[in-house]
Amino acid sequence: MILLAPMEGLLDHILRDVLTRVGGVDRCVSEFIRVTDQLLPKRVFTRIVPELLHGGRTAAGVPVHPQLLGSDVNCLAENAARLAELQPEGIDLNFGCPAKCVNRHRGGAVLLDEPELIHDIVAAVRRAVPAGIMVSAKMRLGYMDDSRTLDVARAIHAAGASEIVVHARTKADGYKPPAYWERIAAVREAVPVTLIANGEIWTVEHAALARERSGCEHLMLGRGMVADPGLALRVAGLRAEPLPWAQLLPLMAAFFGQVRATVAPRHQGGRLKQWLHYLRRAYPEAEAAYAELRTVNAADELARRLFGTAA
Repeated sequence: MILLAPMEGLLDHILRDVLTRVGGVDRCVSEFIRVTDQLLPKRVFTRIVPELLHGGRTAAGVPVHPQLLGSDVNCLAENAARLAELQPEGIDLNFGCPAKCVNRHRGGAVLLDEPELIHDIVAAVRRAVPAGIMVSAKMRLGYMDDSRTLDVARAIHAAGASEIVVHARTKADGYKPPAYWERIAAVREAVPVTLIANGEIWTVEHAALARERSGCEHLMLGRGMVADPGLALRVAGLRAEPLPWAQLLPLMAAFFGQVRATVAPRHQGGRLKQWLHYLRRAYPEAEAAYAELRTVNAADELARRLFGTAA
């Protein structure tokens, strides 16, 4: 099983749509939906996860599990119950976000120092939603260190979660390489639950090492999939070679078309160049295009020069 990671500010519903068209992805997890002290209207859930209006799946048919983030046990449970009315296949809980602004308000990775609270959150959400809706969680190895990794994993499992994604770094590690996949192996031995390894998987070779060192068959791909949209297909053994640039361009055009239809004009060019920036890692053509278009902001001009049309 290969999951597409939640990536705030990058991997939204538009990029999920385009990347799942390529193939190889079995499930997506959405960017987090922040829960503080109020019951959110359904339109908040469908704005962040518009797939909920279409059976909870991308256009390619890949299920999307909305992700909730917060620390108020009762409020998270109430919001999970409302979200469940939209009938997602599953609901994920975020205990991994390393962003300072999120952690400062008791969200994401900062909760990894409070396994008892994590247990209460997961248990309350599990009780609040129908049995047929999966509840899962995403965690890191820890906040400032990994001394409580097993405590957190055991708390999540004991509270009734069906799956745990482990990002193989602490909050203090941020996104700096390496990822410590071997430390996930202890989690796999400690909790009898489906475990998914995540972090720093950029290539097929990385995927093989992550599986070997973690002992996990299942993987979650994030930035590596954004940089190399054919990566999931190759990791799954469904394709031998990277997706050619000529096949990627129509997907990028479809992405930019959706961006232009839904994103404010001043941000449209930035979204395209953001993806081009990641693609530079795997495609020399993206490197050349990024250099050429770096200072271009007009959407029509970007489309004309990259795709040969302003439409």
